[in-house]
Amino acid sequence: MTIPFTAPSLQKSIKQLILLLALPLLLAGCGTSAYMPNVPNVPMFTKKGELSAGGHVTPKGSITFNTAYAVSDHFAVLLNGSMLSSDRRKRDMRHNLLEAAGGYYTTFGPESNRVLEIYGGFGGGSSERTEKEEDKETGEMSYERHEANFNKYFVQVNFSSKRKKSLRLLSREFPLNYGTALRASYVDMHDYSLNNVPGQLEDNIFLEPIFYTRLTLNPAVQLQYTSGTTIGLKNRDILTAAYSVFSLGFVINVGGLEKKR
Repeated sequence: MTIPFTAPSLQKSIKQLILLLALPLLLAGCGTSAYMPNVPNVPMFTKKGELSAGGHVTPKGSITFNTAYAVSDHFAVLLNGSMLSSDRRKRDMRHNLLEAAGGYYTTFGPESNRVLEIYGGFGGGSSERTEKEEDKETGEMSYERHEANFNKYFVQVNFSSKRKKSLRLLSREFPLNYGTALRASYVDMHDYSLNNVPGQLEDNIFLEPIFYTRLTLNPAVQLQYTSGTTIGLKNRDILTAAYSVFSLGFVINVGGLEKKR
């Protein structure tokens, strides 16, 4: 299936694309949390020996790196990491996360062009946040520093489609893949301090549904746009659902099921 573009529809599509890319900037809230979700790893594996790697960036400046390898025809391993380093007038932030996972994948459908993946994993991370406030009368700065270290355990289910849909733009055809991932994460602090004074430890359970679209630039490289949200099941002060998942990045897949044209 090809989606054709005339001149008017091209102009309309460009406007929609601009609004779509600007949406994360409009929705990115001002809340803060010791936990910042990374972009889920969705390798879309189809057979043994396939390798996937990706890099994504969010409007807040968080960078996620994802890698995965299909060890057998139905088992794969994942390694993910994310980092953020931001210095601003009112807030400085540092965030690091590393996680590993393994699980099952399979293809189904008339042409084996749909992929189901189920992974479970664990990891750990650290968070530093410094709130800065200037006294308007004296000009003196006051600081509130939060430091936390946490463990993370998660289960993730991915559903992806490799059906033959494409976007025709400027006389070129760009195949499209799309899908969704639902991740449930348990995050547990094992260290927390406020201005170097030990504070109350917290935990939380986060539901993180995301949706993504991939635009194929060549057989190995795809441009990915991801949108999603984070829902915290417990009412917490530090481990809150303050961030959503919006990102733009690239995914590289080597090997796998050849697409029929």
